[in-house]
Amino acid sequence: MRHAKSEAIFESARTIIPGGVNSPVRAWRAVGGTPVHMCAGEGAWISDVDGNRYVDMVLSYGPLILGHGHNRVKEALHQVVEAGTAFGAPTAGELELAQLITERHDPIEMVRLVNSGTEATMSALRLARAVTNRDGMIKFNGCYHGHGDSFLVKAGSGALTFGAPDSPGVPADLAKHTLVAEYNDLDSVRSLFDANPDQIACIFVEPVAGNMGCIQPAHGFLEGLRELCDKHGALLIFDEVMTGFRVAKGSYLSLCGVNPDLVTLGKVIGGGLPIGAYGGSRALMERISPAGDVYQAGTLSGNPLAVAAGIATLSELDQPGVYEGLEQRSAQLEAGLTEAAKSADVPLVVGRQGSMLCPYLRSQPVTCFDHVMQSDRERWTPFFHAMLDSGVHLPPSPFEAWFVSTAHDEAVIEHVIAAAHKAFASI
Repeated sequence: MRHAKSEAIFESARTIIPGGVNSPVRAWRAVGGTPVHMCAGEGAWISDVDGNRYVDMVLSYGPLILGHGHNRVKEALHQVVEAGTAFGAPTAGELELAQLITERHDPIEMVRLVNSGTEATMSALRLARAVTNRDGMIKFNGCYHGHGDSFLVKAGSGALTFGAPDSPGVPADLAKHTLVAEYNDLDSVRSLFDANPDQIACIFVEPVAGNMGCIQPAHGFLEGLRELCDKHGALLIFDEVMTGFRVAKGSYLSLCGVNPDLVTLGKVIGGGLPIGAYGGSRALMERISPAGDVYQAGTLSGNPLAVAAGIATLSELDQPGVYEGLEQRSAQLEAGLTEAAKSADVPLVVGRQGSMLCPYLRSQPVTCFDHVMQSDRERWTPFFHAMLDSGVHLPPSPFEAWFVSTAHDEAVIEHVIAAAHKAFASI
C-alpha cells in the first residue's frame, strides 16, 4: 500500500506538533514507519488519506463499540449541533446519561461527568484521599490510569520501596505516595499495607488489565483486594474506563461480583466523543463540590455532544442480543488467530475478556507485566506491518488491546483471520 499523503502530513506535523502526534502511541515508535492518517470510517472499516481501506481493530482504543458512523449516534449528534453544542449550564441530557450509568451499576448511586478518563481517575483519587485523610495509593505495575502525576510512577527496586517518577515533571515528593504492586499478586499488596500502616487511601486497579494488552484477574485476586481494603480502611477503586460497558452491560464489576467503593468510566459512555465519569455511593459522592468540600470542576463537563452520543450508544447496547453477538464474533476471532499462529508454528496466547483481546507472541499464559515483557516484541513489528498491508488496522503497540464492534460481522472477522494467516506465515 502507498502512504505518500500520510508521509507528507506527518512531516509537516512534526514541525508544529510534538512528535507529529497528539498522543504518543500514534507516533508508531514501537513499530517503526510513518503513521497512517485516517480520514473516514463506516461500520468496521476506516479509510486513510491515500485511499486505502482497513478493518479497524483499534476503534479509537475502545469507545466505538457500535463501529464507525452508527446511524443512531449520528442522528443524536445532528440534533445537538442544530440545538446548541455548549451552554455552561445544566442540561436534561446530563441527567439521562447519569441515570443510564447508575441504573446499570449497583455500587454507583451518584456519578459526576467529566471530560476524560484521566480526569475521572484524578478526581476519584482526590476524593479517596479526602475521605480517608491519607495520601498513599497502591497501583499495579503495567496498569495505566491516565497521565495524572500520581499515576505516572514506576515500581521501585522491590515491593517495599517507594515509587519513583516515570516522567520528568513529576515531583519525587508526590511520586513517593504512589506504591506499586504486581498485578495478580496479593502478597505484594499485603506487603505494602504492612509496611505503610494507616497511610494508604486506596487501591487503584483495572479489574481487567487493558493497558498491557488484556489480562484477566486471577481467581480470588479482586476479592482479596476488597478484603485488604476493608481490613485497612482503604477504598477500592475500579478503573473501568476501558472495560466499562465494553465487556458487559454492567461493566466488569457485574461479572466479578466484587463491589468497589468508586468506579471510573470513559470511552464507551461517550460514543466516540471525549468524556469521563466517576461514581460511587451517595455518602462518598456527596463530598464532591458543590454538595461537599472536595473541589472538582470542568467547563465542558457533561458537554451536550458527548452526552448525546453516549445516550445513543448505551441505549443501542440495551437491544437484545448485542453482547451475545459481540462475544460470538470475539470468540471467532480468538479461535482464528490461535489457529493461524499454530499453522505457522508461531507461539501465541490470546488474552480476551468479551470484545477486547490481545494476542501475545509467547507460549505461556500472561498474568502480569513481566510476562507481557517476555513476549516476542521483535516479531510483533513485522506482524503489525503485514496485517496493515493486508488491510487490517491494529494498535501500533504489542501492549494495546484490540476491540470488536457490533459492525464486525462474520465476514469482517474472517478477513482479519485470513490476514493473520498471511502475517504469521511471513514472520
